[in-house]
Amino acid sequence: MHQNSWLLFEKYALPIFNEGCSVLEIGPDGKPSTYQKLVGSRSGDWDTVEISNSQLNTTYLATTLYEYPIEDNRYDIVLSGQVIEHVPNLWRWMKEISRICKPGGTVITINPVTWFYHEAPVDCWRIYPEGMKALSEDAGLEVIVSTWESVEIDRLARWLPESVRQRKVRLQRFALVFDLIGRALRSNFRGSFDTITLARKL
Repeated sequence: MHQNSWLLFEKYALPIFNEGCSVLEIGPDGKPSTYQKLVGSRSGDWDTVEISNSQLNTTYLATTLYEYPIEDNRYDIVLSGQVIEHVPNLWRWMKEISRICKPGGTVITINPVTWFYHEAPVDCWRIYPEGMKALSEDAGLEVIVSTWESVEIDRLARWLPESVRQRKVRLQRFALVFDLIGRALRSNFRGSFDTITLARKL
């Protein structure tokens, strides 16, 4: 999990986690996952699902990306970070995660925009908010917020001219430069842009 992903989660998603809410995380990065650690004791049940090759002791084990062994309308929050880019058929997957979310519940997705190609076992997509809105609406979800940004670059870019800071495309170019520098120095800083989407099930 890269830094910008959890910074976006803190900024936009963390406030919706109410005491005792039920959560399903798809494709966690550990046990507990990074997101679960950020939420802390605010959630009630925190369940996880992975496909059959998972090395983690997840709550559910699915045999395909598109069918989870979970009843309809089960969770208040369905969360995935750095998962959707590895799903070939996005429309089928979005409908499945919408199915297991309660009416009035929230589906949270975080996905890379500038992150490098990474197979797991495939890497298919980079999605901007307009794409997430189309996917969400097709799955019966209403977008509350969907934005692509880099919280980490915003922190570094304070010294840049205002005209540059106001243009995400220009900042994205700076992010790519910072990313290359970070790799060369073997630093944890990657300067990435990601899309975060919060969508309510109708």
